[in-house]
Amino acid sequence: MSQDPVTLNGLSGLAPVARETAQDLVYSQLRRSLICGGFDAGDVFKPADVAKRMSVSSMPVREALARLVSERALEAMPNRRVRVPLLNRDQMRRILHARKLIEGDLVKSALNNITARDITKMELLTDEYEAASNETEVALANHAFHFTIYDQAQSQVLLPFAESLWMQAGPYIRAASRLVSTPLSTSATKFHHEIIDALRNKDGEALLTALYNDLSGPFDILEHAPEPVWGKPHRA
Repeated sequence: MSQDPVTLNGLSGLAPVARETAQDLVYSQLRRSLICGGFDAGDVFKPADVAKRMSVSSMPVREALARLVSERALEAMPNRRVRVPLLNRDQMRRILHARKLIEGDLVKSALNNITARDITKMELLTDEYEAASNETEVALANHAFHFTIYDQAQSQVLLPFAESLWMQAGPYIRAASRLVSTPLSTSATKFHHEIIDALRNKDGEALLTALYNDLSGPFDILEHAPEPVWGKPHRA
């Protein structure tokens, strides 16, 4: 039985794109929304709806969606639709495990390449993170903070895997944020400062500890989530 599409509140953040670079820009905007937790687990994409919203033909939308499916950020469904995968406890644990492995390796590789300018940038991004007024601003500042470090690892092999895992993690972080009264950014700010201190002191052990604590926060919340959260799409 096919599933009716759920309301895609995240589409409100998408904008029309230029036709000459439509596929890349469609992909870029959808990717950004996924990383920022702009979509709920179970949200279904109809290419025609996305194309109408972004003022492009269906072809670049289909190509962008297929690319996101190949990166495991979305999953294919019947009738050419795709959806954000449903929340799954085992898959969540695999995502967190993979993030610790890959992002841990990236920060270790970056440790000796981080400059004073990078530290200053991360301090400014942490200020932006603390001052953010909505979840999208929080997510963008958080992404920029982490990838300021990861880029200094200079690993063209691991970076795409890290980006893919951030997209896969987006719906879980969105779900976790709904289960707490205090914004997730409150505790994460502490870990960002610890990451900066560890980088400044060239302390690899402290760096990994702070990173793992930062990554684990939303997933720890979901570990104790009630069963209705798992395996069912959110409906607005």
